[in-house]
Amino acid sequence: MLLLVTGVLGRSDVRVPPMGVGVMVWGDQTAMPRWDPARNAYGPNSSLADQREALAVCLSAGVNLVDTAAMYGGGASELRVGELAGPDVPAGSDVLVATKFPARFLSGAGSLPATLDASLARLRRTSVDLYQVHYPVPWMSIGKLMDLMAEAVAAGKVRAVGVSNFSALQMRTAHAALARHGLPLASNQVQYSLLHRDPETNGVLAACRELGVTLIAYMPLASGALTGKYSAVDRPSGWRRWRAPFRKKDMPRVERVNAVQRELAGRYGRTPSQIALRWLLQQPGVLPIPGAKNARQARENVGALEFELTPADLEALSAVSA
Repeated sequence: MLLLVTGVLGRSDVRVPPMGVGVMVWGDQTAMPRWDPARNAYGPNSSLADQREALAVCLSAGVNLVDTAAMYGGGASELRVGELAGPDVPAGSDVLVATKFPARFLSGAGSLPATLDASLARLRRTSVDLYQVHYPVPWMSIGKLMDLMAEAVAAGKVRAVGVSNFSALQMRTAHAALARHGLPLASNQVQYSLLHRDPETNGVLAACRELGVTLIAYMPLASGALTGKYSAVDRPSGWRRWRAPFRKKDMPRVERVNAVQRELAGRYGRTPSQIALRWLLQQPGVLPIPGAKNARQARENVGALEFELTPADLEALSAVSA
């Protein structure tokens, strides 16, 4: 049974599914920079056919929110989203697109309008459903960024405004700046999973709930650590191996969490990944965006919408991952 209940994104007028799909690694890999972080962390990219099939699986389950960014693959991800879900593609009208500013790390706030126009061109759209500031930096005033976002909304190029990787204080600053234009802050996209629970302790989750902001959870499977595939003796290759949660000192916790996930997966006839995603789906105001490079991964993700965990199950997961 599909438990697909749509809701609004924060206090905006954009209706979203309970889960989205992250497409950081979509696109033509040959067009990506050689040292692109996603390319090196997650291994070989998938093909155009793989990505088309992944999108089809997501859309068939009602998961129609696609999250990309100008920075992903030097624009390759946005280009692929435009190719697969532009207005000239039958499925395109059903897809909600979220993307992010800036395109380059050292960009200034004043480049936002031109960067947005370039993103829209790659996406083959006249507007995006959610436009997010990818990360805060000292040389870009949050107030100035929100003023420019408000101008983009007024121009009909953006439906809802979000931020990403903002602290609770930075999020409040953005929220207040947008309120002066009569606009809500729709979302804050941060890392959140059973193995990364910082939003619960750094004030971000509490501020989201207080302000009516949706927390979009990226890396909801902790870079694959919550899939049950890895252990202290079987760590991933590539850059992931040397970063949390795959360092040797982190693996005992990963194994403890995976043990509880496997027990629950067996009870529900599910997979560890689906248990991890379901835990997030049942956190109020949280919208996870797992990545999917192909149809198999997409089916795995949307399977988390087909069952519910009990309060005791949620508590067991919370306790073992604390």
